Amino acid sequence: MLGRTAQNLFWLSRYIERAENMARMFEVGYRMSLTSRREGSASEHLISMMQAAEVDEGFNRKHKQADVAAVAHYMIFDEENLSSVRSCLLAARTNARSVRTALTLEMWESINAAWLEFAEIRPRDVTGAKLQELLGWIKQVSHTYRGALLSTFLRDAGYAFSQIGNFVERADNTARILDMKYYVLLPRATLVGGDVDVQQWTMILRAASAHRSYRHVYHDRYKAWNIADYLILRPEMPRSLSFCVSWINRTIDMLEEIYGARTAGHDAADAVTALLEDTTVDRIFEYGLHEFLTEFINRNNRMTDALAESYNFY
Repeated sequence: MLGRTAQNLFWLSRYIERAENMARMFEVGYRMSLTSRREGSASEHLISMMQAAEVDEGFNRKHKQADVAAVAHYMIFDEENLSSVRSCLLAARTNARSVRTALTLEMWESINAAWLEFAEIRPRDVTGAKLQELLGWIKQVSHTYRGALLSTFLRDAGYAFSQIGNFVERADNTARILDMKYYVLLPRATLVGGDVDVQQWTMILRAASAHRSYRHVYHDRYKAWNIADYLILRPEMPRSLSFCVSWINRTIDMLEEIYGARTAGHDAADAVTALLEDTTVDRIFEYGLHEFLTEFINRNNRMTDALAESYNFY
């Protein structure tokens, strides 16, 4: 497969997943802001969300205050924010057009239809309940594309690059959603274990579509240790770091079978896997949740760079 085709398929999946993830992260910050009682804390929650997503600096250059309207526009519609939902959907469609013949009809139509529908939305009309509806629609767009890919795409190198792109992005996002707890609670350690703490952990689970399945696994109330364990180490949870890394390894092995060679990407993936296999949730909290997640994100990025170099899809 040509490096350019591999690159486009990799980034196509990443952009679709990122659009969904930006909606998920904003929803967490938005819900937290609605439940805030202390003056100024609503803005703090939105800022912490943007810090976790690493878009706060760009926002601060354009806006003086982090209110819901300004943050929603920046996260969803702003053309200058390269991680906004709009930027991601447009980039996904652009990548899809570049490899149109490599996609199935269902994959192309799901992306094209999503962009055309999104382009018709007027940002000033998206408030209140309509904002919540839009966030749900964005997630559904991602699910529709993923369904088309899994149901119709040939299991070849293109499929492998698409899967790697999807799970690299998903793992990154799950780590960042968890890291929001660090930013939110850091200034007020006395809140840990209280009602606000539990409420925020609950919202973290909701952002990962895991608040119901959590109960099936733990049969217990929401606890920080269990939630971190669920979203980091549980291999059966579809958005956990462990699940994502498992899929990345699976598709990297698939590429090794196709091309008949092991690459530096395999070694970098082994480093990510080792970080998860050599720990427990108790060790993670002893080491520091923020520090562990930062290390995971760094290793995930190094793995992505190694794969790009190995298969020539920078």
